[in-house]
Amino acid sequence: MLGTSINPIKPPSSSASWNSYYCSCETRMATLLSSTSSFDYYNHSLHFLFSPSKLHCPRIWPPSFLDSGSGSSHHLNLEFFVNPRYYNIDAAVFLTQEGQIRRCSPSPEKTSLPSNGALASDEWKAVPDIWRSSAEKHGNRVAVVDPYHDPPSTMTYKQLEQEILDFTEGLRVIGVNPEEKVALFADNSCRWLAADQGIMAMGAINVVRGSRSAVEELLHIYSHSESVGLVVDNPEFFNRLAGTFSSKATMRFIVLLWGEKACLSSGVKHTVYKEIIELGRESRVAHIDSHDASKLINHVQVSDNDKVANMKSLAQMILLYVYTSGTTGNPKGVMLTHKNLLHQIENLWDVVPTEAGDRFLSMLPTWHVYERACEYFTFTHGIEQVYTTVRNLKDDLRHYQPQYLISVPLVYETLYRYVLRISSMLINHLWLMGFKSRFQQAPLFVSLAYMEFKRIYEVIILSKSYSCFLASYNFMKLKLNSADSFFMLYLLLMQSHFLIVFVGLYLTRNTEQPSYLASMLDCLWARIIAAILWPLHVLAKKLVYQKIHSAIGISKAGINGGGSLPMHLDKFFEAIGVTVQNGYGLTESSPVVACRRPYCNVIGSIGHPIQHTEFKVVDSETGVVLPPGTRGIVKVRGPQVMKGYYKNPLATKQALDEDGWLDTGDIGWIAPHHSVGRSRRCGGVIVLEGRAKDTIVLSSGENVEPLEIEEAAMRSSLIQQIVVDQRRLAAIIVPNKDEVLQAAKYPLSTSECSFQVGPILVVDEPFTIDSGLMTPTMKIRRDQVVAKYKEEIANLYKWDSQN
Repeated sequence: MLGTSINPIKPPSSSASWNSYYCSCETRMATLLSSTSSFDYYNHSLHFLFSPSKLHCPRIWPPSFLDSGSGSSHHLNLEFFVNPRYYNIDAAVFLTQEGQIRRCSPSPEKTSLPSNGALASDEWKAVPDIWRSSAEKHGNRVAVVDPYHDPPSTMTYKQLEQEILDFTEGLRVIGVNPEEKVALFADNSCRWLAADQGIMAMGAINVVRGSRSAVEELLHIYSHSESVGLVVDNPEFFNRLAGTFSSKATMRFIVLLWGEKACLSSGVKHTVYKEIIELGRESRVAHIDSHDASKLINHVQVSDNDKVANMKSLAQMILLYVYTSGTTGNPKGVMLTHKNLLHQIENLWDVVPTEAGDRFLSMLPTWHVYERACEYFTFTHGIEQVYTTVRNLKDDLRHYQPQYLISVPLVYETLYRYVLRISSMLINHLWLMGFKSRFQQAPLFVSLAYMEFKRIYEVIILSKSYSCFLASYNFMKLKLNSADSFFMLYLLLMQSHFLIVFVGLYLTRNTEQPSYLASMLDCLWARIIAAILWPLHVLAKKLVYQKIHSAIGISKAGINGGGSLPMHLDKFFEAIGVTVQNGYGLTESSPVVACRRPYCNVIGSIGHPIQHTEFKVVDSETGVVLPPGTRGIVKVRGPQVMKGYYKNPLATKQALDEDGWLDTGDIGWIAPHHSVGRSRRCGGVIVLEGRAKDTIVLSSGENVEPLEIEEAAMRSSLIQQIVVDQRRLAAIIVPNKDEVLQAAKYPLSTSECSFQVGPILVVDEPFTIDSGLMTPTMKIRRDQVVAKYKEEIANLYKWDSQN
């Protein structure tokens, strides 16, 4: 009966009216039960467990309510423990005949209940609750497109919901119990999504990883999490695991998402995805059609002690172990709850105001919490998710023309180089043919300069729907001055189709506020220069950038996470008219804690905190909270912060303090508030400058952040990847093979930082996930790179000291 609700009944304001209120509730409950064939054939006690409340109202239903019409009455004793605001038949726990506990919605019995029972977003208790709502709202819309598996798949929201329900019941049939751990080692696909949600919906704990991780790492995750079974991507991947897992891990079952089980080399009980779906479908049909109550559900009395235990909120239950990237040492198992991920689902629209029918392109590993949280959120809004691969990304951008791309800095770096090549070809072909190569980038330089000045007095036009959202939901957080506030309200009252927001988005650490006169002159000067550059920018947009847009899509925004977005990429995409919103989060925070908004996209920052999230910057030694503009260690607190590390209380204590603050380990600062000037809309945004553990201390005592040097160096077309050694400012560089290798061997001067890098070790082998030098989310494992080239680096230092 999970996933079904009765329309809210407003509770009375006075105690005298509670008796009639109870009767009204009972009448409506009886109407629901009498209309449900599943309850027409038996005589049992039902226990519906709801959100914790002080209201405890046992009731006995009169025989007339449950008369089946056959001359016999069925007394059904229902005991409620309810939230007095509404009756929501979203049972947290009930027992089956076999003694299994059905914990999380949607339950297989859902289909026997009225179809108008979709939950509102504020009634979601568990992540799988979203599928009932999405299926009701967007049933026939395409939910997922999976073109690169055999067979290619396209599923609507209704089909996806049924697939999840079938997989959920299929797991019960093969003996999976609630709170057991099930390892899901697989990559992006529609079947991954159904398996992931099926595991959650039946109350098991999902232990996730991708197929590109090392076998030893996967074995550690499987054993450490105490998983009982394995859901694996394909036979080739499992056969790679089989030798190690068969001798060192206990597997009760294996489920193969793609391929045939005949290809498996293990003697462990195994089945394929289609068989699980078929088992689940048959079991659900048998439950729904059964005229034997004992075969449907055997409801039992629940003692007061059990009731207290079972009343533990679903939102606080652990649904997921996500193991960290393991950039240093073994990965730690982050325990995430329904509450953690529901916070993301319910609050990311402020950042990504997506609409039904928008298309998202997905290429990040879906097991990672960044991609996972974004997918859960977008599915609640009726979007179309297209799964792609790194190899097919460029072609799919052109073919599918997505409104949004959610990705990591390495992907945007790849797109940057791709767009530069397109730009050069277009300029050569159109109107710069015969000019020297240094003039080929002239349109880009003009646009970069234009945007620099435009950012000082920026004017943003927002859609009506997003404007209304800001006014009704987030109005006070805009901190508009009186003139802006009046103009906003005027446009809304006039039912305008757009909203204009005047902003100053020029980031600064300076806490001193400029005078009104200086601000006016600054704004005037910026407008004059921008007006001069505007015709050239428009020409470049017409002749070059429009063709770039048709090649890459991303018509609304690219969302960056999983790492720092280099400043040159930030400015480049802004200049060509592709909106990129930089965000920030950690696995430990489910993950998003801050992101730039469409109405406040401050270049160089990670934006403001998302709803219900707090930030502070503290001194690394004393822990004292630092004022805006001062660098320190960034800490966050909010509903999305993890429960802790699995079986690692020491690491949990180091990461989380008693007040719930999570130590991110990142260095950053909070922009000061200005009421006037070019930075008047930047107040409160967070800026990150690197990891505290990566800081290099020079012999002079000066602290250097390697990330700053690496980002500046990556602006060179000669460099594909770079790692700065933490002992000195030496660098390990993977050059672009299309460029002259010899040029990369000279000391590298970076134009945007005050340090010279050298000596330099040039290597031919790129840092990849398969080589173990990158994490599955495409971050370079700095320690692993330095360890691999330890001897070469030592020789570099010897040679440098001798010369």
